[in-house]
Amino acid sequence: MSVFSSFGVNASGMTAERYRLDIISENIANANTTRTEEGTPYRRKIVTFAEKNVDATKFGTYFERARHGYSGDGVKVTGVHEDKTTDLIKVYDPAHPDADEDGYVLYPNVNTVIEMTNMIDATRAYEANATAFEASKNIVQRGLEIGRS
Repeated sequence: MSVFSSFGVNASGMTAERYRLDIISENIANANTTRTEEGTPYRRKIVTFAEKNVDATKFGTYFERARHGYSGDGVKVTGVHEDKTTDLIKVYDPAHPDADEDGYVLYPNVNTVIEMTNMIDATRAYEANATAFEASKNIVQRGLEIGRS
């Protein structure tokens, strides 16, 4: 892996983590949304990542990595999925306009504490990529300074 390709790896990591932060912010903003355009409560969204330019279904991919050593191309967002595993929160509030006939309202499956923890994690990952990008930039600048001497 060349120093210049590390710029792409770090930049892709920063882009992916920024997108993850956007989705986490959307989750927090909709923590009390009981009715979306579809008429259902908001469901928490989860971002999934994968390595760029890799066909994980081919054995040759793994064989080449083992033979020549690992060199990555960065990360990409593979999708944003609704969290269907966590149940919606049922709260008794008969005065709420979205209450059912028994007086219960379904609230989103967004836990603000979990979202804030994920936000800290995404922020730290972004910072790590930014630090690595800066280190790569310093290496290139030092190389250019040596070449000028």
